[in-house]
Amino acid sequence: MFCRFICGLSVCVIFAAASFPAQPYEEITLPVDGTIEGKVTFQGHVPKRKIIPTKNKDICGGIRDEPRIHVSDDKGVQDAIVYLKKVKKGKPWGNFAQQPRIDNKDCRFEPHVQVIRPGAIDIHNSDPILHNTHGFYGRRTAFNLALPKKGLTISKQLKRPGKVRVECDAHGWMLAWVYVADSPYHTITGQHGGFNISNIPPGDYTLVVTQNYLGDVNLPVTVKAGETSRVDIEMKK
Repeated sequence: MFCRFICGLSVCVIFAAASFPAQPYEEITLPVDGTIEGKVTFQGHVPKRKIIPTKNKDICGGIRDEPRIHVSDDKGVQDAIVYLKKVKKGKPWGNFAQQPRIDNKDCRFEPHVQVIRPGAIDIHNSDPILHNTHGFYGRRTAFNLALPKKGLTISKQLKRPGKVRVECDAHGWMLAWVYVADSPYHTITGQHGGFNISNIPPGDYTLVVTQNYLGDVNLPVTVKAGETSRVDIEMKK
């Protein structure tokens, strides 16, 4: 009897916890704020993967080697995602210039890396061939869309924050990444690896840098009112 009571109570507690979703991000007015800026670098050998198209070669091109990391002459890592982890409140999201989009073009995804807020994303086919665009949160399918003709666009919802890996089931070498952010405190590194995140409430945070081949780097960072915190990160495989 006692066991049944405890087990039943546990189920109630779990059910109650599941009934309350995570608290959404809160937009506030910032009387004071700070900034984080820095550079992401990689000093090692830049690996490449061999692309061997097996179909639609007139559109997809021939055999080629593509770098897994885009690194500038001064070792800056391009297209790394940089964000602050679990920020509960701060600056407004702002407006996207246009709805986020993944384009299947020349048997590649454009853009290769992007950050969006939770919500809709357009999946478009610019090629006159079939693409099957398949997105994954880890191993779980986020969307799976057949795009059989040129000019077709389908919108899907990505409401869960996290990293989405995008593949094409018809052309196995195609790969892209969409990071669904849980706050507006994110950016993507430029050609020389630089980044800047501004209008941050003063406090202690975890800064995350992620690149699809190199993985994640987590760093503690303190933001002070009216100041810019400099954080330079060297990524390693």
